[in-house]
Amino acid sequence: MAVMNFGGIDEQVVTREEFPLEKAREFLKNETIAVIGYGVQGPGQSLNLRDNGFNVIVGQRKGGKTWEKAIADGWVPGKTLFEIEEAAAKGTIIQYLLSDAAQIEVWPRIKPHLTAGKALYFSHGFGITYKERTGIIPPPDIDVILIAPKGSGTSLRRMFLEGRGLNSSFAVYQDATGKAKERVIALGIGVGSGYLFETDFKREVYSDLTGERGTLMGAIQGLLLAQYEVLRENGHTPSEAFNETVEELTQSLMPLFAENGMDWMYANCSTTAQRGALDWMGAFHDAAKPVFQRLYRSVAEGIEAQRSIDSNSKPNYRENLEKELKALRESEMWRTGAVVRKLRPERN
Repeated sequence: MAVMNFGGIDEQVVTREEFPLEKAREFLKNETIAVIGYGVQGPGQSLNLRDNGFNVIVGQRKGGKTWEKAIADGWVPGKTLFEIEEAAAKGTIIQYLLSDAAQIEVWPRIKPHLTAGKALYFSHGFGITYKERTGIIPPPDIDVILIAPKGSGTSLRRMFLEGRGLNSSFAVYQDATGKAKERVIALGIGVGSGYLFETDFKREVYSDLTGERGTLMGAIQGLLLAQYEVLRENGHTPSEAFNETVEELTQSLMPLFAENGMDWMYANCSTTAQRGALDWMGAFHDAAKPVFQRLYRSVAEGIEAQRSIDSNSKPNYRENLEKELKALRESEMWRTGAVVRKLRPERN
């Protein structure tokens, strides 16, 4: 592994230069990778692996929308697409990519197929870290590994098709064969990672749950909505409020931020904007940090995990979720956003 300096701290990472795709394919040439679940991460990871030349099959419940989606993506029933248990029996590496709630439900049907020498692969540390709550306790004679792409399966696939890679963390929870680390790194390269950085299952799920509830999704929606509401309450039109709150952020500033960092983005804005940002960032930091501290404690104490398990296991979970998403979608801010997006000039 290469040593890279991140903000003055050395960390070990794996790059595609030191562990090229050809090496990954050679290491896994005798493996059958069974991707269980075709929802969020399943399509991106399985399609990237297939396009990269690995032996991949998909396991999914027959007859549902995701089964039909898998067929549309080129998976062939009876050849590369199977019912979940049949795929698990055929696979030497079982990528367990169902939702956290579904992993708990399906686990009794997967466990009998985890015979000695196989590998059980996760993209989230949830099931293992909270095993007392989930009941997911692997047998001792298999490898238990993790590749967690730092983004959605849709982003993983999109960036792969663009010739780029989405960074991923990797972890080994259990090394029964003596080759778990090589297995997981080869898989990380195979699914299309940009570079790989090491973690463990606990740190992965703690950071992931905090990030999803924080700056990646929960906090950003709350922050955007608060600014939008203040602008509207002070007489600004929906279009002006949305453009100043969301559109300028996502279409203008975030690309600069992503390209070279926050300081570079600041340097490419007006001096008035720079001054205001520097003056006010402390106030937002001081207001938000206690919320993040409370959030992290809730994650570490298992409160967030239990809330997720309880909510997502209810029979009417999907119905309730759609009601909440519908309310979000039909809010004034995001109805305005739908109009603004339609008005964006088409790319040449």
